[in-house]
Amino acid sequence: MPFDRAILHLDLDAFFVSVELLSRPELKGKPLIIGGSSDRGVVSSCSYEARKMGVTSAMPVKSALRLCPEAVVIRGDMESYARHSRLVTQIIAEDAPQFQKASIDEFYVDLSGMDKYFGCWNWAQRLRRRIIEESGLPISAALSVNKTVSKIGTGEAKPNGELLIPAGTEKDFLAPLPIGRMPFVGKETERRLQLRGVHTLGQLAAMDPALLERIFGKHGQQLWERANGIDDSPVESWREQKSISTERTFHEDIGDRQRLLDKLTELSTLLAYDLRHEGKSTACVAVKIRYPDFSTQTRQKTIALTANDSILIETAHELFGQVYDGRRPLRLLGVRFSELNEGSVQTNLFGDTEKETRLLAQLDKIRDKFGSKSVVRSVNSRPKK
Repeated sequence: MPFDRAILHLDLDAFFVSVELLSRPELKGKPLIIGGSSDRGVVSSCSYEARKMGVTSAMPVKSALRLCPEAVVIRGDMESYARHSRLVTQIIAEDAPQFQKASIDEFYVDLSGMDKYFGCWNWAQRLRRRIIEESGLPISAALSVNKTVSKIGTGEAKPNGELLIPAGTEKDFLAPLPIGRMPFVGKETERRLQLRGVHTLGQLAAMDPALLERIFGKHGQQLWERANGIDDSPVESWREQKSISTERTFHEDIGDRQRLLDKLTELSTLLAYDLRHEGKSTACVAVKIRYPDFSTQTRQKTIALTANDSILIETAHELFGQVYDGRRPLRLLGVRFSELNEGSVQTNLFGDTEKETRLLAQLDKIRDKFGSKSVVRSVNSRPKK
C-alpha cells in the first residue's frame, strides 16, 4: 500500500572497517579492530567477524584482543573515512528530494509523496544499489513511516541488506524485538525495564505511559511512543555546513575528571584538524555534556577567529570547567565549532607565535601522512612566547 509518510534510513555497514578493506582486500573475512594501539586504546569500530567473538565499540583494545587474539588492529584514518562519507553524501544529494546526514555513516531521506510517481521502495532500492556500485561500500537500508522504525529496521537488515516495513505494520514488526534495539535506550534504562519484567518492545508498548513517565520523566513518554511505532520527528534538511561537531557516547559512564579532560582534548584536536583541512576557522566553541539520566548541558564562548588547536583545546577545557559539576559521571561528551569562516586563519595576532604556527603546520603534515590520531596535543603543550 502507498505510504502517507515514507522515511528511508541508510547506514554504512562497519563503515571504518569497510573503508579499510577497499585498500586492503586481503583482510576481508578476518577479524579487524579499528582503534588505538596504546595501552589505553579503545575500539572505534570492528568487523562482523570480531563482533562474533564478543568485541564491541568503545571496548579497550587490550580486552578485545583477549576475546579475539587473532584480530588485526588498525590505527584508522579519519581523513579517508571523511572522504568516503562525503562521496556517499554527494550521491544521495544528487538524487534525494530531502535528506539528513545524521552522522558520518548514517542518513535519513524523506520520500513522502513519491509513491504516486516513482514508488518509494523501488526508488530506495535503486539508490542503495547506486551507493554500493559507486562507493564500493556495503550499506543497509530500511523504509517505513518514520525515523525510529526505519532505523531499527536497518539494524535488522544488517549486514548489507534492505528491509521494507509497510505502513500499518510497525507495531507487529517492533513487538518481538528486545528493548535494547530501540535507539536511545541505554544500558541503565534497559536494566530498569528488565527489572520490571519488560524485555521486548511489545511489552514496553503495552505499559501504561503514565507509569513510564513517573519512572523515566519525559523520556518515559517517548519510550512508549516509539515502542508503539509513533515518531513524527522530521527529516531535517541537509544544508551547507555552518558548524562542525563531534561527540563521544561512552560504553560506560565516566566520572574521572582527568579521563574526561583527556577525551575532550582528543575530540578538540581532531575537530581542529578537520577545521584546517577544510580551510576554515571558527569564532565560537561549545562543549556539550550529558549525564546518565539524559539531562544535557551546553556552554559556548565567542573567540577571535582561529584554527589553532591549542587555543581551541584551552577554550574547550575552560568551558568544561564551567559546565561540569564533577559530582556525577558522564555518558556523553561533545565539542562544536560554529561561526565558521572560509579561509583558514593561520595566525591569531594576539595569541599565536611564528614558532607555534610552524609547529602546527608540521603537526598537520604528520597527521596527513599517518592519520589524524597520530598526534594529540595536550592543553599544556602550547609553546611559550
